[in-house]
Amino acid sequence: MSVYRAPAEDMLFVLEEIAGRPDIATLPGFEDASADIVAAIIEEAGKLGTDVLDPLNQSGDSEGCTFENGVVRTPTGFKEAYQQFIDGGWNSMPFDPEYGGQGLPWLISTATSEIWHAANMSFGLCPLLTGGAAELLSEHGSDALKSVYLEKMISGVWTGSMNLTEPHAGSDLARIRTKATHDGDNYRISGQKIFITYGEHDFTDNIVHMVLARTPGGPEGIKGISLFVVPKVLVNEDGSLGARNDLRCASIEHKMGINASPTAVMLYGENEGAIGYLVGEENRGIEYMFTMMNNARLAVGLEGVAIAERAYQRARAFAEDRAQGRAIGDKSQEVVSIIHHPDVKRMLLSMRSQTEAVRALAYYVAGNLDVAHRHENSDAAKKAQAFVDLLTPVVKAWSTDVGVDVANTGIQIHGGMGFIEETGAAQHFRDARIAPIYEGTNGIQANDLAARKIGREGGVTAKQLISEMRASLESMASSHARMSSAIDALERATDWIVETYEKDPETALAGAVPYLRLMGITVGGWLMVRSLEIVQQKRDQYPDFADRKLASVRYFARYTLTEAEGLAIAVTEGSSSITQTALKDL
Repeated sequence: MSVYRAPAEDMLFVLEEIAGRPDIATLPGFEDASADIVAAIIEEAGKLGTDVLDPLNQSGDSEGCTFENGVVRTPTGFKEAYQQFIDGGWNSMPFDPEYGGQGLPWLISTATSEIWHAANMSFGLCPLLTGGAAELLSEHGSDALKSVYLEKMISGVWTGSMNLTEPHAGSDLARIRTKATHDGDNYRISGQKIFITYGEHDFTDNIVHMVLARTPGGPEGIKGISLFVVPKVLVNEDGSLGARNDLRCASIEHKMGINASPTAVMLYGENEGAIGYLVGEENRGIEYMFTMMNNARLAVGLEGVAIAERAYQRARAFAEDRAQGRAIGDKSQEVVSIIHHPDVKRMLLSMRSQTEAVRALAYYVAGNLDVAHRHENSDAAKKAQAFVDLLTPVVKAWSTDVGVDVANTGIQIHGGMGFIEETGAAQHFRDARIAPIYEGTNGIQANDLAARKIGREGGVTAKQLISEMRASLESMASSHARMSSAIDALERATDWIVETYEKDPETALAGAVPYLRLMGITVGGWLMVRSLEIVQQKRDQYPDFADRKLASVRYFARYTLTEAEGLAIAVTEGSSSITQTALKDL
């Protein structure tokens, strides 16, 4: 049976050489993020992933969560694993020391989060949401709310959840009906929310729900939505837990995957109304919630990276052990393991190269996020934030698509055994499949990229990134013709989106999905080529790793980057085939 091992060598390489850990460690407040400390963090996180979380992954999937009389119980061992997780301080890494955080860069937290999701995606969803909720409160909460909730959430003693979706309102948040009525200084919340990950569980004594709701007299649509903190258990003035709030879990979903993660139907205010505390100002809830949503989008993209890495490790271990067939050209008739066969080598290279590319992109964006938050030069901070805004939908959508694709290929390598649950390969595919739906479907991410980040901005940030990639390529010692062609294809497609969106936004958005993939493989390819240049210059520092990176980049350039021209054609010429098709012809 395959055991998950954190790919520490590649993770540390990307942190150091691609995502800019050394420069980030010079930013105010990040002085402790030295190379030695980060390496130790990754090593210890890897131990928790291997020794504690990975052994629970398959058993948790089989056992699932149970729901009885309003009580949700997670699978055997999960509650104890969570206690180890918070005892180790893992939940608090990127947060403000004033509230018990460790003040480390989001970049380092990003790397450890990959380990949690790779070892056990169902488990990793809980700290993902708690971290997003804590960041939201850090950015937009009043001092009073922070003083009551933030330290407990940062430590992980209390968890957080995100309550957006309702039965009649999935991604269309303008249709939200949950109500919030004034009650003295606070509000009473009533309504139903669905698909609430870790909306109820047995890890902690309290759950701090972030709930979108409408106040009386507010504007229609998105502009009339406010955001509230609604705790499962009310908190007394001395910080102790008091009475149970008027909310409950009505049921948990039976799902395709992530079975060890409870997905709750939540009911608020069936009696006197659940007490809620307004975050910020009324009618600005969507604006505030986007802090948590963007955090979650990057985190969900990281789930794609993580599940791809886990599926690759499992498939490679199986391919080394599975004896089947004879080596081509070998007349001895000796049966060999399937890793010797060219098509299996192709599949493994496809899995690994894509995983390394999405990891590089996710870490690169996380590094820019730290620069945007902490750099003392306002121009540098603004540039970094612009790149974060541009690439967040790409990290979310491209990485999760890659996660599904890699997990699917992992099943293929296993052959018939991949279709059998006991090998574990099928679970990775089932778990991965939710990520392209989470936090705004990948089609919504593509529309966001094409409309808001390209069309409305005139492609300014995208063209700046394209110029930076081209200048970087020109400075490299070796020639990378396919990379250059991909950049050219991305530039043509970007120009087309800008020109078309202004006069015909429907046609422009019809090309949004291939455009997002084009940007993903181009930027990811650029980071892979940069990686190769660095390991070739520092071969003594990365002796064995250099050859593996060469194999990954060579495959990515000759297989994946060759899609760029076709994707550009799909964007610029294929969009009209969609808009010109009548509904009756679908």
